[in-house]
Amino acid sequence: MEFALGFIISVFIALTGVGAGSLTTPLLFLLLGLPAKECVGTALIFATVVKVVTVPSYIARQQVNWHAFALVTAGGIPGVVAGALLMKKLPTDLVMGCVGLTIVSITLVNLFRFTKVVQHDRVRWLGPLGLVIGLEMGFSSAGAGAIGALAMMSLTKLTTSEIVGTNLSFGLALSAVGGLIHAGLGDVNTPVLWKLLVGGVLGAFAGSALAVHVESKKLRFALCLALVYIGAQLSWTSFNRMYASSVSAAGPATPANAK
Repeated sequence: MEFALGFIISVFIALTGVGAGSLTTPLLFLLLGLPAKECVGTALIFATVVKVVTVPSYIARQQVNWHAFALVTAGGIPGVVAGALLMKKLPTDLVMGCVGLTIVSITLVNLFRFTKVVQHDRVRWLGPLGLVIGLEMGFSSAGAGAIGALAMMSLTKLTTSEIVGTNLSFGLALSAVGGLIHAGLGDVNTPVLWKLLVGGVLGAFAGSALAVHVESKKLRFALCLALVYIGAQLSWTSFNRMYASSVSAAGPATPANAK
């Protein structure tokens, strides 16, 4: 199962640029039943390795704007540290319910990217936005791709290739820092991670080969719709279980309680 998940997720990443955190975390939770914190930590390390393979080609083509990268990363790294530490203190079902809501929200933002976005030269806002993105990513492992790209599209005059390269580099930095923190806290399932990575390497090659034959825009739209369903299912399952646990802990109503 882990090999297949790694393969499928990497194929979608190679074809669409979406899915490293948004797909991995909920699927590990819903299909493999891993604890919430292990899902997020494992997904962050997996995303880091996938992006390590991708980012150098953008750097070599000089498609990373280092000024924008420095601004957004300066805010993002403290945010991802805070998000990872915050997650450690919260109940599992609450965490995964919030992760599901985050994935739905971020995916809707990603769908919004299919419409025209007006660009402005407000690069100074990248730092505060990076803090918010980092906080959310340290907590859920998802979102740097969609929100970061939309922020750069709206607040800078970067070209499309520079937005992609800069955003991937930003996502790599946050995934690496968040993944290391979660690993230090014992929140990474190493056996599952290795199997994901083996499948992921094969999936990356397969996705790259398919990329010339598949229209990525339509595939990304279909993937976004699937992510809305997965995120909603994750939230529904987690919040329902949390509600059932609270009702069970309260116990049956007594005559005194009934009054």
